[in-house]
Amino acid sequence: MSHRREDELDRMPDVRDGLTRVERVILWQLSLLEKERPGRHIPTAQLYGRVVEHVDLSVPEFQRLLARLVKPNA
Repeated sequence: MSHRREDELDRMPDVRDGLTRVERVILWQLSLLEKERPGRHIPTAQLYGRVVEHVDLSVPEFQRLLARLVKPNA
């Protein structure tokens, strides 16, 4: 499979819950960091570093997705 095709699939929402693979990786790595640093702040740069080990993602796209994922429901 081509790299471009993989990127497209990484950003396609899953029918089960609407999350993309990229969003799942962000939430997974955030969860791991929260377990490693209980009760402590998670540096965004550290989270980004872990996420880009698994998916190709620009800083602005990461920040946009992270803001949407952690935004409290109003």
